[in-house]
Amino acid sequence: MRDPVTTVRPAAWPKTPALKVGPADDACNVLIVGVGGQGVIMVSKVLALLAQSQGFEVKQSEVHGMAKRGGSVFSHVRFGKRVWSPTIPKGDVDILVALEWAEGLRWLPFLKAGSGIFICDTKRIVPPFACLNRKPGAPMRYSKETPAEVVAHVGEAYAIDATDMAEQLGNERAANVVLLGALSTALDFSSTDWERTVAEFVPKKTIPVNLEAFRRGRGWIEDARTSTPAVDVPAPTPATAAPYRIRLDINPAWCKSCDICVKMCPERCLILNAERIAELAAPDKCTGCRLCEWLCPDFAIRVNLDAPEALAR
Repeated sequence: MRDPVTTVRPAAWPKTPALKVGPADDACNVLIVGVGGQGVIMVSKVLALLAQSQGFEVKQSEVHGMAKRGGSVFSHVRFGKRVWSPTIPKGDVDILVALEWAEGLRWLPFLKAGSGIFICDTKRIVPPFACLNRKPGAPMRYSKETPAEVVAHVGEAYAIDATDMAEQLGNERAANVVLLGALSTALDFSSTDWERTVAEFVPKKTIPVNLEAFRRGRGWIEDARTSTPAVDVPAPTPATAAPYRIRLDINPAWCKSCDICVKMCPERCLILNAERIAELAAPDKCTGCRLCEWLCPDFAIRVNLDAPEALAR
């Protein structure tokens, strides 16, 4: 679920120079964190291959194992003239890239105090056990910290709605490449080399959209460093907004008939139709709990809360 607050880099956030790594520097430590299925490992592999192609010694380690879809995933990438260990000690991370908001906050203690760079998607993937109940607007046991509250503890920080930027390109799964573009501004590699490496990892038919996602992420950071950004403006949440109706968008092309949403739906609203595509069979029972959206491994389901004025159009 995306953060209901449109978060941008507040004017008070420090505009310190970006970290630049060259052949004469010590090892650079980059930590990429997120949730299973977001593409954390892909981000780390792109960075590792790019650094290796530039002549650096590279060590990469990752933990995903039983996380699968929905669990915590993190990857350490270290590169430089000489790298001895594949893991980054606590407090030594130069750049922390988070594909999910709560995961980013959880790993903040690993960032270098005063000089570390924090790049985080505002996307919030709330685990089912964080919901006190399934009714719309119910409180959740999930991190309530805002970007403005986090910045006091970070040398340079960016909260970017990478998921929304990827959706505007027609492919939500490109959010990780948006963050790669953001990361690229902090490292001394050319954009041409970055784009060539990205193109090696993504499916050939998605190369154009992923390269555009990369450029948008890179451009967003460059704009944030040179312009005065807006202040966070909270959007209405289900608990305080006007009455609304629940609508499910199911993308048949992305549905893989895994049956997870059908089996895990608390209200038994979903079925697999004759084509074995997920379908909302009992819309009146749906509470909009978003469990199907969070658990879908292929981003095929989107839960929408339509306000009355939207329904009238």
